[in-house]
Amino acid sequence: MSLAIDCDFDGGNIRCLAAPAPDRIRLEIVPDAGGRFFQWFYFRVRGAAGRDCVLRIENAGDATYPDGWRDYRACASEDGEDWPRVATAYDGKVLTIRHRPAGDEVRFAYFAPYPMARHDALIAGAKESPLVTARRLGKTLDGAPLDLLEIGGATPTSRTCWVIGRQHPGESMAEWWMEGFLERLLDPADALAGTLLEKARVFVVPNMNPDGSRRGHLRTNAAGINLNRAWAAPSMEESPEVYLVSRLMARTGVDFCLDVHGDEALPYNFIAGPEGIPSYSDALARKLARFQAALVAANSDFQTEHGYGATPPGKANLAICANHVAETFGCLAMTLEMPFKDAANAPDRRNGWSPARSHHLGRSSLEALAAVIDTLR
Repeated sequence: MSLAIDCDFDGGNIRCLAAPAPDRIRLEIVPDAGGRFFQWFYFRVRGAAGRDCVLRIENAGDATYPDGWRDYRACASEDGEDWPRVATAYDGKVLTIRHRPAGDEVRFAYFAPYPMARHDALIAGAKESPLVTARRLGKTLDGAPLDLLEIGGATPTSRTCWVIGRQHPGESMAEWWMEGFLERLLDPADALAGTLLEKARVFVVPNMNPDGSRRGHLRTNAAGINLNRAWAAPSMEESPEVYLVSRLMARTGVDFCLDVHGDEALPYNFIAGPEGIPSYSDALARKLARFQAALVAANSDFQTEHGYGATPPGKANLAICANHVAETFGCLAMTLEMPFKDAANAPDRRNGWSPARSHHLGRSSLEALAAVIDTLR
């Protein structure tokens, strides 16, 4: 088989500049719509079985988060299921990936992809539970449905909890997290989940940005909008995903919100809280601390020593989801960040941070929600 490189599939992103031989492959990442952001890559190499591949991503130094390449290792898969890390180096300008595939086809990605076919299967599986009401809130700019799962029943004392993920489509670990979260929440044999759903109605949007996911974007939707900067004034014309979700939030109210993300540069799992919002209070600080302490106890991959640091009082960007929701509803709202690299406090040389660990953190997050559920009102 002759050497071939392509990304003509769901979530694919690369431009091949030249490939005269497996050890001389020149590539560049294609920017998101709008041209401001790029870092996500996902592509396929065919015809290099048993040969040393050297793949140079030549515009890596101009990516949105160039510090994200330091100590980073790319993911590679020959079966689409197992995504171990492979040898990767960054010289300040070029990202160089080295790998010898065993078979004729190998895929490389910034992080293990979460394809829309798997998303559809996640929604279909959740709908089988009698606890779930599945809705399509509306359509995106590319005409894709925006899926919502409503879990549990509404009672006068129910806390209304919202969990959303993948506003930034390249942060595919967020939807792997969603798999674990939903798997445990919908397990009829899980006592903690059962107790939680006696107290809460949970709204889940596993993928806030299906257009960007399909297009292979890092941060934006089809209009080039960073959804996590659109919460102050969303519109159906540019940010229908945020508009539709925020409109339903206004009807349901919000007692708790967790927005699940990935961070390119920091090799840790951490929470970014709403400390800088105008209405931040000691009571809200206690809820935030309790949630984090419970997650530390539930999962050793999570930690509180490293993160963004607290925003100074009154300086929060209220166009960001967690800040906007916390200020609008007077509730605990947070951003959960997971690494694209390895978790430095608990490294895994073969896999780095991975789908399996994201999935497990999703399951563990029920422990943290259960720890604060009685304090939310």
